[in-house]
Amino acid sequence: MRRTWSSGFTLIEILVVVAIVGVLSMLAIVNYQTALLRTKQKRTMADMRAIAVAWETRAGDVRQYNAAGFTLPAVTPAYAEVNSILAPSYIRTVPLNDGWGRPFSFSLEFAVGSTSPSNEYVIRSAGRDGAFDGTTYTPGPTDDPNVDIVYSAGTFIVFPKSGQ
Repeated sequence: MRRTWSSGFTLIEILVVVAIVGVLSMLAIVNYQTALLRTKQKRTMADMRAIAVAWETRAGDVRQYNAAGFTLPAVTPAYAEVNSILAPSYIRTVPLNDGWGRPFSFSLEFAVGSTSPSNEYVIRSAGRDGAFDGTTYTPGPTDDPNVDIVYSAGTFIVFPKSGQ
């Protein structure tokens, strides 16, 4: 008696293919998540630059420009105050949230005896982890993806390397 086998794949062959597809899927998901993180960082940094350009343009118009430092100025205005100072003359609307959907943090410095803010400003995003690291920062890029993104005086003070 002769046995006839139908052509097909063995169990081992199917398991190997499933394992390969699983590894490729995992690599694709990791690359997607990394790209998504970088996209959020870049969007946040672009919004911060736009706010800063508006702030510095305003400073040129009102002739107030002070150099900013690396620690946060004393006054922390609400979004509505910043928006009322800059919009619509210098920017259509000030972006409210960073790439992760959390509100930006603004800090302004007022000149002595003035009710108008000077150009000393700091714009912060809490980054991926959503928690601010403090008020004093070590300037420069970092490999930490959870780092705060801080912009002041026309440059990024603290930022992730992948965001540039």
